[in-house]
Amino acid sequence: MRTHTLLRGWLLFAALCCLPLAAQEKIAAGSKVYIAPMGGFETYLKGALDAKKVPLTVVEDRDKAEYEITGAAESQKAGAAKKIIMGNWHSKEEASIKVTNIKSSVTVFAYSVHKESSAHGKKSSAEACAKHLKDAVK
Repeated sequence: MRTHTLLRGWLLFAALCCLPLAAQEKIAAGSKVYIAPMGGFETYLKGALDAKKVPLTVVEDRDKAEYEITGAAESQKAGAAKKIIMGNWHSKEEASIKVTNIKSSVTVFAYSVHKESSAHGKKSSAEACAKHLKDAVK
């Protein structure tokens, strides 16, 4: 009997822990987003949102947006040793983005990509971010 009570208690605890995830805000298709400057990565991200047909409207004025996309990207070119020993000329790419509801300041989406050997650099990272963001838009 005691085992059943403990099990029910743990199940209730687990269900309560999952409530915030179930209540998480979704991004509506057609929402207006502002892409903050990210050291040039924003240009790739804008292109990727268009290429991946993410159903969001990019606006140039933050005051007209419902959401803001912020983030960072970093490239590391292949060194001489990597080129000679491994025959690999591709760069290492890392990027992360965060989508925040401007009115409530709630983060509604976050994604980070790490590509060990990328032939297309920031473009590839931006497209990975856009692909996953598209899945988060309802």
